[in-house]
Amino acid sequence: MDSHASDDAAPVAIDPEAMRAAADEASEFLKSLGNRHRLLILCQLVQGEKSVGQLAEFLQVRDSTVSQHLSLLRRERIVAGRRDGQTIWYRIESDAARQMMEVLYGNFCAAG
Repeated sequence: MDSHASDDAAPVAIDPEAMRAAADEASEFLKSLGNRHRLLILCQLVQGEKSVGQLAEFLQVRDSTVSQHLSLLRRERIVAGRRDGQTIWYRIESDAARQMMEVLYGNFCAAG
């Protein structure tokens, strides 16, 4: 690579306040993901919509436990649900979460 290539690029001004705000947002996002059950839920949702019952069966926990985790993920706008009769189907709503989970899924969740 030409060592002078970066000389042509204009320096990027970094706004320390904007960087701190972004770091705070990223930290909260990672805290939301930083739980075994929530990661397993999101690994399942990478594959498509799932109901609370399906997630509870996969995790081998009570529906109420799954609902608590989904509630936090909804508040953080990481997942969203749609009602179909008595069933609510959950999906990953956040693009950032989907991208992060696709990387994590590929490295940790997928068999092989």
